[in-house]
Amino acid sequence: MKLFNIKIVMAAIAFLLQLYKISAQEPPQYTQYMYNTMQLNSGYTGTNGTLDAALLHRSQWVGIDGAPENQSFSIHGKVKDKIGLGLTATNDNLGASNAINVNANFAYEIKTGYYTKLSLGINAGINILNIDWSKGIYANNLDPMFSENLSSTRPVFGAGAYFYSTNWYVGLSSQNLLSSEVYNNEDAMVTNRKSQYYFMGGYVFQLSENLKFKPAFLTKHVAGAPITVDLSGNFLIKDKLSLGAAYRYNDAISALAGFYITPKFFLGYAYDYSTTALGDYNNGSHEIILKYTVFNSKKRALSPRFF
Repeated sequence: MKLFNIKIVMAAIAFLLQLYKISAQEPPQYTQYMYNTMQLNSGYTGTNGTLDAALLHRSQWVGIDGAPENQSFSIHGKVKDKIGLGLTATNDNLGASNAINVNANFAYEIKTGYYTKLSLGINAGINILNIDWSKGIYANNLDPMFSENLSSTRPVFGAGAYFYSTNWYVGLSSQNLLSSEVYNNEDAMVTNRKSQYYFMGGYVFQLSENLKFKPAFLTKHVAGAPITVDLSGNFLIKDKLSLGAAYRYNDAISALAGFYITPKFFLGYAYDYSTTALGDYNNGSHEIILKYTVFNSKKRALSPRFF
């Protein structure tokens, strides 16, 4: 094998092993988090006042075997005037591991001013973790740590607060407040799931009758790992076409585009280009989202909501 190829393989393996060690049980990251908010903050549940459903697929670091891949589904709506109900599900693959999360969401909304509202939410569900060591190649196949596959089902409980008005929002949340560890038969720790916390915000500027601009941010905090910071800016043109860019600190730059196929269907796409050394060994990350909105027949929908 050429020296260049050896460097590629070793760099990819080292990066994936580091990721697997410190964040294999972190929730997946999303570039289009601004269109997938309920996956991160239960307080968002029902705040649109409509019935919303979303499907998302993300392929990260395309070209590297065992790289992260995620599918997610969410649906939520408002019951009466103050209560929001929702359901989220994710399927997350990384190397030999597969994690499935299913959560039920509940939110209660409090009117705090003429235009402002505070929505307080909780989510509860299960996390199903499976590790199939046969999907990997190891230097020592006799290592007892890799002799038996693992399966574990654990509870999930989180909470979120979402404070918003007609053109801005800020939120604080945790998808899961329950830390846990998984051991194999040799009493060696295989995964360590730690609580994670999100802080988010955004503001919509009405630049003209046919143009809106929304800067937004998202930070993720996990004990023992660096803080993740996402910054984004999206333009909405004639309530039809969305174009934007994003930056994930010390990780990636992204291009985003979306289109309202009909007033009910929104299709969005994001491409991430890695700014780390791993960027030389993959073809970027791809993310696609499809949203469906059922408007309240008693209320006139003047334009699609931009958050």
